[in-house]
Amino acid sequence: MEQRDSEAAAPTLGVGMVGYAFMGAAHSQGWRTVGRVFDLPLRPVLAAIGGRDEAAVRAAAAKHGWASAESDWRDLVTRDDVQLVDICTPGDSHAEIAIAALEAGKHVLCEKPLANSVAEAEAMVAAAERARQRGQLAMVGFNYRRVPAMAYARRLIAEGRLGTLRHVRVSYLQDWLVDPQFPLTWRLKREHAGSGALGDLGAHIVDLAQYLAGEPLVGVSALSETFVRERPLPAGASAGLSAPGGAERGPVTVDDAALFTGRLASGALASFEATRMAAGRKNALRLEINGELGSLAFDLERLNELSFHDHTEPAASSGFRRILVTESEHPYLQAWWPPGHGLGYEHTFAHQARDLVVAIATGTEPAPSFADGLQVQRVLAAVEESAAKSAVYTPVPTSVRASVPESAQTSAQTSAPASAQAQV
Repeated sequence: MEQRDSEAAAPTLGVGMVGYAFMGAAHSQGWRTVGRVFDLPLRPVLAAIGGRDEAAVRAAAAKHGWASAESDWRDLVTRDDVQLVDICTPGDSHAEIAIAALEAGKHVLCEKPLANSVAEAEAMVAAAERARQRGQLAMVGFNYRRVPAMAYARRLIAEGRLGTLRHVRVSYLQDWLVDPQFPLTWRLKREHAGSGALGDLGAHIVDLAQYLAGEPLVGVSALSETFVRERPLPAGASAGLSAPGGAERGPVTVDDAALFTGRLASGALASFEATRMAAGRKNALRLEINGELGSLAFDLERLNELSFHDHTEPAASSGFRRILVTESEHPYLQAWWPPGHGLGYEHTFAHQARDLVVAIATGTEPAPSFADGLQVQRVLAAVEESAAKSAVYTPVPTSVRASVPESAQTSAQTSAPASAQAQV
């Protein structure tokens, strides 16, 4: 009852979301849930959802709890009852919508990857920098950072539990494109998606690698392949990652898989694999990080667990041990269930919403920032360039500005209400 009274007394934050399909549903879940779980300094209100199909967007508004619907995103970003614009559209529209929203005085959350090109991402960062001077904040939605086990892994690495890092290896495997009769949806068209498995899955694992290591990739060597080069044109609306196919066919203009190695700024080596053609793998994101003092390993299909090896222990009794990341001391868990009661994929979006709301309330730069999104975009561009040149090692320029250092984030968290601190 106390939390409900506190929530009702908090100032409101009107949220407007553009896009209503897979990511729109996931973000809606996060916005609906966050204020009922975390004691927030601002109360999110689902003011409006936007999309081009008027009937479909109205149905989405009714299903997901949005107060109203707009069929033109331009009308949504200028609404007086919207203070934050959440962008869940295909990548080809991210830059236009985000820049317009920032110029309209709104905070912005934009789904990953930030854009379809480095030039678009650079324009978005510039707009975010201008908006920051006016008090608006911008964040990119890499939700896997908000898996409690991942946030805890970052804490362990930052504390020096692994010592100097030497290896980072990450793979993200799915199989929804194995069938050559799967239709040619927007995710398979370069003009809409920017790239294929590289941008869809590779963006996630590049961000995770840089986030966990606490340093950027400075160069890559890559291969990519499109295994099915022509597919049936869609015969109807897509739902999630599926859609019916028709008799006509069209060319696939993105990669099906990307494989690349890289070097981090410290000299640590990294390897990455992203594919949507791994039969039997539904959403298999796996990583391992090896340092001089120990190792960490994670599997998204067991997302409440983290494997940790302390190499300073005697060899006779050492080895990987399973950490069940469900204790109240673990990131985000204080607000949820008793120990041992696991969370799921959808909770990452509530955590994402929570962190952004607290950043807005405290005036703290959110992470990952648009500059972080630009850094990922530069890595993706270098991967494509390297693959086009038969795996020639390709340097990655460093982003103009990194996220706020952890010490600054800690300071900001301690100045916020205790119930609203990030726990990361």
